[in-house]
Amino acid sequence: MSVVHAAGRTGTGPGFYHTHGGGMIIGDRWTGIAALAEWLHRYNGVAVTVEYRLAPEFPDPYPVEDCYAGLVWTAEHADELGIEPGRLLIVGGSAGGGLAAGTALLARDRRGPALCGQLLMYPMIDDRDSTVSTVQIDGVGVWDRGSNVTGWTALLGDRRGTDDVSIYAAPARATDLSGLPPAFIDCGSAEVFRDEDVAYATAIWADGGDAELHVWPGGYHAFEGFAPQSRLAQEMTAARDNWIRRILD
Repeated sequence: MSVVHAAGRTGTGPGFYHTHGGGMIIGDRWTGIAALAEWLHRYNGVAVTVEYRLAPEFPDPYPVEDCYAGLVWTAEHADELGIEPGRLLIVGGSAGGGLAAGTALLARDRRGPALCGQLLMYPMIDDRDSTVSTVQIDGVGVWDRGSNVTGWTALLGDRRGTDDVSIYAAPARATDLSGLPPAFIDCGSAEVFRDEDVAYATAIWADGGDAELHVWPGGYHAFEGFAPQSRLAQEMTAARDNWIRRILD
């Protein structure tokens, strides 16, 4: 893991625990970390970013257990890291969003570290390949149905799509989403994860939880990274900023 904060930081602030994207099969702890930079400056925050072991060499449950172990370490060292009590949240995009959701479920079920929020950016949370959006986004885009099946198969092997998959690996399978920290979930309307992400927010609401959901019209997977100058990307990042502000203030 790496600890990231502004040069010369003193005092305390919120903690951002980061789980990177990459379809469970690529990336490292620096993938996507730049998205947190402004928050670290604005809130005098500190980020801890984890390099979990990747599939297929390290299939489930290695990735999510690595992420949970890193969260436990972060909480245990909160004083040393300058993280204020009650202001630790988890942040992840794509596969990292799925791992963030799974880690939040583990923290709930193991009575582990308390989180004040979970920021799930277009999270990868359903291995079953059964939604309308996964059929629509097939053979097109930066992460399509074929990519998704590849990632999930690397993580789960022959278990993919069967009943032998835990909620921590594929949070969309959870039947009880009560007792979780407030969630922010976003995705594009033109991406494979659209329907599973909408369903996850709906399930949180059904269980009495707090979720903010944004589906950006015409947006493809991770479009704010590929076209940050676009108006839609700026609106997407502004919505995240507003949610972070409410959670932390």
